Amino acid sequence: MKRRNRRVTFIVTAAMIAALYVVLSFVSKAFGLDSGAIQLRISEALTILPAFTPAAVPGLAIGCLLFNLLSGAALPDVIFGTIATLLGAIGSWRIATLWRGKRFMPFLLPLPPVFWNACIIPWVLKVAYGLTDVYWYLFATVGTGELLSCGVLGLILYFSLKPVARFLFKTH
Repeated sequence: MKRRNRRVTFIVTAAMIAALYVVLSFVSKAFGLDSGAIQLRISEALTILPAFTPAAVPGLAIGCLLFNLLSGAALPDVIFGTIATLLGAIGSWRIATLWRGKRFMPFLLPLPPVFWNACIIPWVLKVAYGLTDVYWYLFATVGTGELLSCGVLGLILYFSLKPVARFLFKTH
């Protein structure tokens, strides 16, 4: 594929992932699952997509940014929530590139998004939304929600996409 076409494919893929993240986040919001101490954003399952395409890294960050802006999140949540998602996506991409072909690699993919969200979001909840819970309690609850979203749903998505990934995520 020509260089220009690769660039266009990258941008379109990132945009589609961002749009999907926003839509799935609004689905979670509709059911009241997206905020508070215990969060279960269905869209966080998409954090395994960097294993298939590097376009998922900016796609996930932009999707998180757009959802936080569109849903009326507090400014610290917009900024630091997006940073947490970006760091998680970069971490998943690095695991995929460093451990490609290893049998246990898929099970490592959810760890960066779980870690970064569990570390950053409790602080956001305390500062931006005034939650008075202890940081470590919020760390545990946010981490549990992320483990369910990224770990359980993300791995189901990973193993569902793996057989067709070369057709969905063409990069050359």
